Amino acid sequence: MKKLVIFDLDGTLLNTISDLGNACNHALEQMGFSPHPLSAYNYMVGNGVRKLMERAEPDADSVTIDRLLAEFRAYYDDHCTDLTRPYPGIPELLSTLVSHGVAVAVTSNKYQAAVTKIINHHFPEIPFVAALGEVSGRPKKPDPSIVFAALSKHPTPKRDVLYVGDSAVDMETARRACVESVGVSWGFRTVSELRSAYADHIVSAPSDILPLAGIEQS
Repeated sequence: MKKLVIFDLDGTLLNTISDLGNACNHALEQMGFSPHPLSAYNYMVGNGVRKLMERAEPDADSVTIDRLLAEFRAYYDDHCTDLTRPYPGIPELLSTLVSHGVAVAVTSNKYQAAVTKIINHHFPEIPFVAALGEVSGRPKKPDPSIVFAALSKHPTPKRDVLYVGDSAVDMETARRACVESVGVSWGFRTVSELRSAYADHIVSAPSDILPLAGIEQS
């Protein structure tokens, strides 16, 4: 049985795209730029909020990006749980893992304050051993530093770890960290992207993760 399952947050545990898109569109409109359809944000997110601003307005200079980022955070801090919801089956998956003695953690490129608020809001009963987001001085995924930070909080042999995510960034993070990767089909990116990123496994339902963790389903 695996001892630790590390999850990406956006597109893996939670469908956050509407709140992210609304916050970005708010920032764009405040600065006089045109908003994007919410569906466009599936391919803008995943590398942190600053990169999201750069993708949303690619011609903006660094000063404008700073202002967009400030507008985004001011809005998102107040609205990050408005429309965000766990994917079906995720609360049950987390509860089952914990009940079988498997530790769970979150590593996200979302800034730390938002990770903390969203996790506490949606999963207050889940005892995550780590819920890590972007902080100053730590590189973003696919750099594996955040995985190593999670392992420092809950030391676990790498052979006993699963890393679960919805994007090529996540699969590359797992590869660089030398842990087994699981790509999920219900997130923001495509199965073909996960395959191209050499996911060790691809699952179509949260319950499919249980046997990969060594838990038999009744």
